[in-house]
Amino acid sequence: MKRSREEVIERILEICREPSTKTKIVYQVNLNFHTIIPYLSLLVKSGLLEDSGASIIIYKTTPKGIKALEHIKALRALLKPIEGSEGGSC
Repeated sequence: MKRSREEVIERILEICREPSTKTKIVYQVNLNFHTIIPYLSLLVKSGLLEDSGASIIIYKTTPKGIKALEHIKALRALLKPIEGSEGGSC
């Protein structure tokens, strides 16, 4: 089943709560290196992730990113009862 963009972003923010390399993110999110680049760029530009800028780039979820992650999880929790009552279809 294909994941939504929001699900991928949520997973990246969750993984990067602990400082993570691109390789770790790719394997844990189950994407390839080519696909992950736009997500990481978007999250860094949005201020949800920060990168170390070193030769080996380390990504870390910012306080703003943690707050966004909490909002995503809260929304998912609110929608869960709706999805269950409608058989999971929209």
